[in-house]
Amino acid sequence: MKAEPAECSVDDALAAPHATVPWTGVRNYQARNFMRDTMRVGDGVLFYHSSCAEPGIVGLAQVASTPYPDPTQFDPASPYHDPKAVPESPRWLLVDVQVLQKTRNLTLPELRADPQLADMLLLKRGNRLSITPVAPAHWRHIRSLLSD
Repeated sequence: MKAEPAECSVDDALAAPHATVPWTGVRNYQARNFMRDTMRVGDGVLFYHSSCAEPGIVGLAQVASTPYPDPTQFDPASPYHDPKAVPESPRWLLVDVQVLQKTRNLTLPELRADPQLADMLLLKRGNRLSITPVAPAHWRHIRSLLSD
């Protein structure tokens, strides 16, 4: 799950009550569908900083809630406001994410250089999704890289 550290960094999440934050602002249907259809409470999350000087995986987290409507879609003052969304029929969902551990920054160049991650969805050219599934083999390999 990608976050812009200027908006919600791994440190911000760790400082939140129970190290848990709502994953607001997802405005891509495919990413929303990953949250809605495949994420379950307790699933592992790679906390990834994007749109920053050194993008990369900076923490390990877990899904901490079932999906529920993202309140920012209804707030006209929010940059994530969606005028077509109404409380009776929300368009956008979120899950809560609990950070379990801050890690070293496993940078994007390191990820790209690792042949065992060559087919990881996050690393596919043109991928702009903020949420992508991680294959079990990739998860295990990244965990081993972070424990070195």
